[in-house]
Amino acid sequence: MKQKPLTHGGDWVGFEEEYGFMPLDLSANVSPFGVPEGVKKAIAEAAERADLYPDPLCRSLRASLSEHSGLPAAHILCGNGAADIIFRLALAKRPKKALVLAPTFSEYRTAMEAVQCEVKTYLLKEERDFRVGEDILDAIGEDIDIVFLCEPNNPTGLSDSEAFLAKILSRVEEIGGILFIDECFHDFLTEPEVGSMIPYVETHPSLIVLKAFTKMYGMAGVRLGYCLCSDEELLQKMLDRGQPWSVSSLAQAAGIAAVGETAYVEHVRAHMDRERPRLMEGLRNFGFRVVPGEANYLLFRAPADLAEKLRRKGVVIRSCSNYDGLDENWFRSAVRTEEETDRLLAAIKEVL
Repeated sequence: MKQKPLTHGGDWVGFEEEYGFMPLDLSANVSPFGVPEGVKKAIAEAAERADLYPDPLCRSLRASLSEHSGLPAAHILCGNGAADIIFRLALAKRPKKALVLAPTFSEYRTAMEAVQCEVKTYLLKEERDFRVGEDILDAIGEDIDIVFLCEPNNPTGLSDSEAFLAKILSRVEEIGGILFIDECFHDFLTEPEVGSMIPYVETHPSLIVLKAFTKMYGMAGVRLGYCLCSDEELLQKMLDRGQPWSVSSLAQAAGIAAVGETAYVEHVRAHMDRERPRLMEGLRNFGFRVVPGEANYLLFRAPADLAEKLRRKGVVIRSCSNYDGLDENWFRSAVRTEEETDRLLAAIKEVL
C-alpha cells in the first residue's frame, strides 16, 4: 500500500530513513525539555503491572484531573490523545453541519467529514493577523450544530479574550449547538489562568474543553488527552463510541504524575516567555512576516523553498501549505532551546 503524505509535523522517522540521522525537528510543537523525570519514573513503575488490562474508565487519572481542574470526575473523559477525543465526539453526535476556522488544526475537519458532516469555513485573514473577528457571530447560523475553536490557534498561536469567547458561547447556545474549544496549547500562555473557558464548563453543558498532555509535558509518544464537559450523557456516548482500553495503564500513570509537575510547567512557561520573542526577532531580521504568536510556536512567511533547503541541512520546520487558508510561503517553527534557536537562525542565514 502506498502511504499518503503525512498531514502533521514530527515525522522524524521519515527524515531518518531518508538521511540516516536525526534532524533538528522544529516541526512539532512539544516541550524542548523532554518528559519530566517524575513522569518517566511513573511509566517505568507502571510497566511492572503491564500484564493487567488498564482501567477503561481511567478512574484514578480522572480523580487527579478532577482535583487539578476543580471539576467533578464525572465531567472528564480521557482518550488516546486529543485526536481520539475529537473523533469520539464526531461519532457520538454525528452533526450535520460544523463551523471550522481556516487555518487551524486539521483533525476537526477530518473528524467531521468522516461522519459525512458538512464543514463551513470561517476564513482568518492575513490583514487582520489571522485573528477571529466579531463577524464569526454572523457565521454561526441556525443550521450550525458545532463550532470548533483552537485557543490559542494552531498554527497562528493567537488567543482570544474570555469576554469574546463567552460571547461566542452565548451565540452557540442560542442556536442549540455545541462549542468545542481546544486548549491543548493554553498552558504555554504567559497567563494561562486568564481566558481559559474551563470555569464555564459546569454551568454550560453545550461547552466542551479539550486538553492534552502531549505538548507541555513532552508526552507526544504517550498519547493522552482529555475533555471537560458537564453533559454527562454526551460523555457517556463518546466513551461508548471508542475502543474500551484506549488509554494504556502506562499513559494513565504518566498523566497522574504529570499533573503534579508544577515546577516543570513553570520552567517551560518561563523559557517560552524568554525564547519566543528572541526567535520572533531573529526571523523578522531576515525580512520574514511573523505572526505575533503567544504559544510555543511561530507562524511566518518566507520564500517557498525555505523548508526544503533547511531539510538538506538537517533542520525540519513545518510547511503550512496544506493548511486551509495558507500557501507554500507559510511555515511554522516550534520554540525550542536557545541552542536550537541559534542553530535554526544560522541555518536560515546559510541557505538564504
